[in-house]
Amino acid sequence: MKFLNRINLIAMFIISVNIVYAQLPYNDFEIVESIPLETTLDNPDIRNTFDVWLEMIGDAQSTIDIEQFYISNEKGEALEPIIRAIEKAADRGVEVRIIAEEKMSKTYPETLERFSKHRNIQVRLINVFGSKGGVQHSKYFIVDRRQVFIGSQNFDWRALDHIHELGLRINHVSYAQKMTELFELDWNMSRGEQKLHQKPSRKVEWLTIAENGQETVRFTASASPIGFIPPSFELDLDQILGLINNSRKKVYVQLLSYSPSVRDGDLFTDLDDALRSAAKRGVDVRLLCSDWCQKPYEMPYLKKLAQLPNINVKLSTIPEWSGAYIPFSRVEHCKFMVVDDSLSWLGTSNWHKDYFYNSRNVAVVIRNTRINTMLSQIFLKSWNGPYSWKVDPERKYRPKYYGEKN
Repeated sequence: MKFLNRINLIAMFIISVNIVYAQLPYNDFEIVESIPLETTLDNPDIRNTFDVWLEMIGDAQSTIDIEQFYISNEKGEALEPIIRAIEKAADRGVEVRIIAEEKMSKTYPETLERFSKHRNIQVRLINVFGSKGGVQHSKYFIVDRRQVFIGSQNFDWRALDHIHELGLRINHVSYAQKMTELFELDWNMSRGEQKLHQKPSRKVEWLTIAENGQETVRFTASASPIGFIPPSFELDLDQILGLINNSRKKVYVQLLSYSPSVRDGDLFTDLDDALRSAAKRGVDVRLLCSDWCQKPYEMPYLKKLAQLPNINVKLSTIPEWSGAYIPFSRVEHCKFMVVDDSLSWLGTSNWHKDYFYNSRNVAVVIRNTRINTMLSQIFLKSWNGPYSWKVDPERKYRPKYYGEKN
């Protein structure tokens, strides 16, 4: 039944695509969301991940390059049509390359093995970042060296129907070339060709998209970890800190998890200090994380922030689906920030030191009032909605671990 509903959704999407596009501010720079079934988080003017992925892959003419943390598919679920669309693209001559994290491939080997046996599809596993204690955690794909999808969405059937996610579809040749350069770096490193890339000192390069006389979208490409990014990229941590440190009105942050704690017992306070300094300047700082943060190495820091003037902290609990209990899902997984009236950040990093210093992640910094407004509305819908709750510094919270029932 779920599969038939998905087919009907595809048909409705094909019929209504022109109407939906008319509601979006930019055809070539599009916000894309995943909404957990049976929740009120949907934004009617924003297309869903499934529709965008299917369209992008279906339009591929020559190449599809995919870099993912892992790929987890279930027959009859939402990702299966996406997997088949990739296979059909390969069958019509599109060259498909896939990079996945080696550690996670042991947990989810089936679809990677399926792809590796298919004509015109090459699969490589990467373990380079494991030597630093990290992983390949980015989530993006590039179609025909022209279109890029980047966001919090893993290639996971749950990410399409049971997790709150946010991403971007960007149609821009220069940006696609940058992302291809990053992909090629990891493609080669997956075969042992390691090459250290140091970030040069230079001005930030802003890419632009202008449509129909509307406000120009300016954006940059950033990545992690330090020492393993192409020279044309910005350092993701530097970009985030720069946005917070220059804020004057508001800083809204939505994440899966946040903590200054690190494995060796030291503290990583860069982001915490920046948020505290912004609040001292009178900036309205709001931090919304998932309820997976109720752990001894995360919750104390959220409590401390919640005690400060001008900082409000909430967690989000997405209710279980009525159809069945689904582990590792029904959670807030978006990773984005809106600053003041025109600046935004959207990426793949949770805010822990490992994500910036040890693991591969990617992000986009955006300068545009309309995009900022849309992301602010998405944030406030979650912030003011029925699933978020305020962190009480005096309350004791029971740790909730990944895959645990609400």
